[in-house]
Formats: sequence, C-alpha cells, structure tokens
Amino acid sequence: MSSKITIIGAGSVGSTIAYTLSNGDMASEIVIIDINKQKVEGEVMDIAQGTCFRDPISIVAGEYEDAKDSDIVIITSGIARKPGQTRIELTQTNVNILKEITPQIVAAAPNALYIIVSNPVDIMTYVFTKISGLPERQIIGSGTILDTARLRCGLSEHFGVAQKNIHAYVFGEHGDTSFVPWSRAHISCVGIEEYTSILNSIGKEEKEPLDRAAMEEYVHKSGGKIIANKGATFYAVSVAVCKLVSILLAASDSTATVSSMMHGEYGISDVCISTLTMVGPEGVKGKVPVSLTDDEIAKLRKSADSLKAVIAEISL
Repeated sequence: MSSKITIIGAGSVGSTIAYTLSNGDMASEIVIIDINKQKVEGEVMDIAQGTCFRDPISIVAGEYEDAKDSDIVIITSGIARKPGQTRIELTQTNVNILKEITPQIVAAAPNALYIIVSNPVDIMTYVFTKISGLPERQIIGSGTILDTARLRCGLSEHFGVAQKNIHAYVFGEHGDTSFVPWSRAHISCVGIEEYTSILNSIGKEEKEPLDRAAMEEYVHKSGGKIIANKGATFYAVSVAVCKLVSILLAASDSTATVSSMMHGEYGISDVCISTLTMVGPEGVKGKVPVSLTDDEIAKLRKSADSLKAVIAEISL
C-alpha cells in the first residue's frame, strides 16, 4: 500500500499517530506540520530513526505546501483546557486555530480525506465542514470511535470475552452527553442479558448482571482518570485514529461511530455527531439508520442540543 498521510500538529496525539503509522504498512510517506518547528523536527528525527527495521518510509517535517497529493490529512492541532478555563473559551481558542489552518491545508490538499481529531471534536468537525468548502464526504471527525473502544474494553474485562466478539457502540458527542444504545449491544450475536445467562449456564462462577450506568460512567470518566494519572491521553486515541485510517484506505466500506454532519437522521440536523456511519475509500457514505428506542433517540437529541448550544456561543 502506498499512501501519503499528513498530520497537522506534533503534540502528544499527533506525534503518537505518526509513530503508530510508522510501525505499520499503511503509509509510504508521512508529513508532520506544526508551528513549533523545533518540536516537529525532533519528533520526525526520533520516529525516523526507529524505521530501519521496516520497508523504507519517508517521514518529514513539512510546511503546508508539502501536503500536496496527500491521501489523508489528520488534524490534531489545538490546546488542552487550562485551569479555570470554560468549555466555551477552550472551544473558541481551538476554533480560531482551526480557522487559521483550514485555508492553508485545503489549498494544498483539496482531494484528501480529512480526519478531525482536535477537541472538542464534534464542534471542530462542524466548523471545518462549514469553512473548508470541501464536500462533506471528505470530512470525518474521530467522534466516539475512542469512546466505543473504551466501552468494548470495559465489557471485555467484565465478561472475560475478546473485544472482537463485542458489538456495542457509543453514540452522541465525544463528551459527557454520549450514551450507549444498549438495545443494539450484542456479544457473539446475543444481547447483554442473554449473554450473561449463557455464561452462568456454562461457567463455574456466577456472573453478576452488568451495571449499565457504571459502565457508561467508566466510558465517560476514563479520559479524565488517565489525564489525572499521567497528564494526557494519546495511546488509545492514536490507535483509534490509525484504525480509522486503515478503514479509509481499505478496498471496501466499514461502519464506525465517527462524527459527521446530520441531515434529519433521528430528527437531527445541522450538527456533527457520532452515530453508526458507513465510511471507506470514498470517505463518508452516510449514516446507517440503526433502529433506536424512543429513550435512546431522546438521549441522542439531547446530545445534539448540547453541541448546538456551544456552537451558538462561538464565533465562526
């Protein structure tokens, strides 16, 4: 596979994505762009020196024009919330950074597929969709793909089953109003309660019923706990983004909980949010119309409304 991937932002997330990509075979060329030239040059040198054990790959510290002919552009630029800073203040700061980046990168790589990772990712995806001038199919927010990974990790630990056998998702914003549509959650083709019964019928120890609220809290609080313990989160999000890269470079489409513009699905419009979405080499094909309960639809609309409230207070 020969693909060119440009990463905007050489912070912990951007550089870890570059490192992860350098250990695989998805990219033959990686360009990293950052306003901090010294930092990006150091990251490139460190990553490149570890590639002697793989097929040749080009990893360079570049400028926006070096993104020409990129197949995928990954935007990770932005700052973390500072003590005392409100969500609105953080959002406006990162929106301003994105507004500065967008015309430069789009001019250099107008045909690339764009993965937006910068937080708050749903709002950043919305802003990029509105200001880039690109077709919506080319714009994919990483959305709740990480939240879904955290959910499956938690379920795997609870049930003692491989994560690949778990089909459960997190919908909504990448944030506190996200939720699990439990009506669509399955393990090895059966529902959660039925799977618990199966385990109890074949196991030696009685398995406690799943505490759904506690599992959703685990998903919501994981990021904050990691930040409290080590200062930042970047391994899991980088793997999740690289998985999304592999989907976009694959020969056929896949489904993933990524953030993209809503056009009336579940009664929601003009906001980017995560539901099950068909994505592949042509970008976003569309939302998969998964049947949800009335309560789940209400939660999704509440999540969308919370994002719209923030959008209404920022300057685009």
